[in-house]
Amino acid sequence: MSLTSLTKSFFLHRIRALNKSISIAKKVFTFSVFVIISLTIASCGTTTVTHTAVVVDKNVIPIIKRPILVAHTSDGTVSYRTDGAGSPLVLIMGYSGSMDAWMPTFVDTLAKYHEVIIFDNAGIGQTSMPNGTLTIGKMAQQTNALIRYLHLNKPDVLGWSMGGMIAQALAINYPNDVNHLILAATLPGNGHATSPSMSTVAQLTNTSASNALNLLNLLFPKNQSAWTTKYIEALSKFPNFYVADKTVTTAQFNALALWSFAKDPSGFKLKSIKAQTLIADGSDDQLIPQANSKYMHSAIKNSKLIFYPDAGHGFLFQDQNKFIPLLLNFLNNNN
Repeated sequence: MSLTSLTKSFFLHRIRALNKSISIAKKVFTFSVFVIISLTIASCGTTTVTHTAVVVDKNVIPIIKRPILVAHTSDGTVSYRTDGAGSPLVLIMGYSGSMDAWMPTFVDTLAKYHEVIIFDNAGIGQTSMPNGTLTIGKMAQQTNALIRYLHLNKPDVLGWSMGGMIAQALAINYPNDVNHLILAATLPGNGHATSPSMSTVAQLTNTSASNALNLLNLLFPKNQSAWTTKYIEALSKFPNFYVADKTVTTAQFNALALWSFAKDPSGFKLKSIKAQTLIADGSDDQLIPQANSKYMHSAIKNSKLIFYPDAGHGFLFQDQNKFIPLLLNFLNNNN
């Protein structure tokens, strides 16, 4: 049975906007598949900051209503949206997702306290594809070009999944352009990446209709399966939702493999990161095991580490009511 048929059979009775929701569900599934494949072929601290974040913009326009803008940077064009006021916070999306893959409530809440910038990675939307082989390092270079074009002056940076790899490369290669660093559900690129369990990989070979829910719930634990639907319904609110095309996803897949196998020089110097760093993930992340976050915590001096129980790869959305206050306090810490 095809992926489309699987997804339709599962979501037919769950989502009214069927065609649009299925398109998003397929991309969520594709994200899960390629991250696991790329990884397979390849002293925990807690935050204690207590500063209180101050609302800067009480009348934030929902991100779904913000227009797509295009920056003409030194590294090509980059499509982006921005919302809110205050110190800048750049959000870097993961594998195959456009900027529309950020849960709107997550962005809107952060925009009450910070100027939030979301954007498309290389080759997605109106963002240029760099020449030659795409790497995490090249995507970090393009991200830095956007930061300089917008005159963000050392913004805070949050990267999710593959976006966390880009964020690491950004902090390593452009240390003067990153203030606080948040690494969400990601892994290192210096040869210490840990692959997912074989049982997780085995799920990908089961294409039966009864397994559709398990495949889609790779972002969330099995007992939190309702969050898969919530996530998809939330993304369907973006007008003209779009994702990376096959050519771009293939290029990103190869970049992920290079990073996972320590073949991308941008990931070698993890221990050189000087930015104040928060590392977070769900304790039940099936895509990126806890060992990756624990290792990065040990490698990045004075970093903070937190796991959210009963949450997975999409913890930052599932537990945003807990994660966002923690994140805001971390960003407000200037010590």
